[in-house]
Amino acid sequence: MTGIMDTLDTFLVNMFDLTLPTMYMTDIVEIVIIAFFFYEVLVWIKNTRAWMLFKGILIILGFFMMAAVFQMNTILWLGEKLLNAGIIALIVVFQPELRHALEELGRKNLLQALTQGFTRPAGKRFSDHTLNDLVRACFDMGAVKTGALIVVEQDTLLTEYERTGIPVDALVSRQLLINIFEKNTPLHDGAILVRGDRVVSATCYLPLTESSTLSKDLGTRHRAAVGVSEVSDALTIVVSEETGKVSVTKDGRLTHDITPKDLMDVLGHLQNPNSDKAPRKKARNLFLRKGGKP
Repeated sequence: MTGIMDTLDTFLVNMFDLTLPTMYMTDIVEIVIIAFFFYEVLVWIKNTRAWMLFKGILIILGFFMMAAVFQMNTILWLGEKLLNAGIIALIVVFQPELRHALEELGRKNLLQALTQGFTRPAGKRFSDHTLNDLVRACFDMGAVKTGALIVVEQDTLLTEYERTGIPVDALVSRQLLINIFEKNTPLHDGAILVRGDRVVSATCYLPLTESSTLSKDLGTRHRAAVGVSEVSDALTIVVSEETGKVSVTKDGRLTHDITPKDLMDVLGHLQNPNSDKAPRKKARNLFLRKGGKP
């Protein structure tokens, strides 16, 4: 009996031994460096199209974890055989983002990366002046049937499309937008990219959607607007050159013939996404009420 009690006492002492390991300054520095590295990788993934691909990869990993729990050996065998090919496929899929990330790393110094890595801009995405001028410019151009394609960037950075255009870097204004899209001017063809309160680039090339559900009557502007909304979280505003009607695309859905009030509601939600739920509900219901199509 005494032997059993001694064994139990030893087990409890070992089980609840909370003695912390000895840590040195180099260990703390290593932890900080690793934490910063993983944080920067996650921020990079979040700010590019890689975020959507990353979520898809997480779903696949979750599927294989479920297969491991339920002892689905055939699925686990297939996953093991496809692992090496999957790593190569990831490098191929993420090649543009990886190249851009390495280029950005080469441009930055370490102090700048450390000071900017843990800070995020707060407040509104763009000012009330930008919101009002976007709405006024779109419907002023629609009144005279001037075609326009405006991409309003959100969390996903669209630098790969920004590089296809001509740098502008000017404050958003009604006069500037109308002048850019005026017919027979050098910058009227293609899309403009709006980041915050600035037009960062014009004549940008956007990916065209491959959706078969989109009407054949729609032109390249509408297909490009849907295409960029399929690969990012951006909102795209389209002014039809044929009808003068204003449309918006979001998450691969196209909503035709919206009113200035509708556009004001959608942009108001983008301007301050952390505000009350009313603008968010109006923005979501707009696509349902107007018959938004995937």
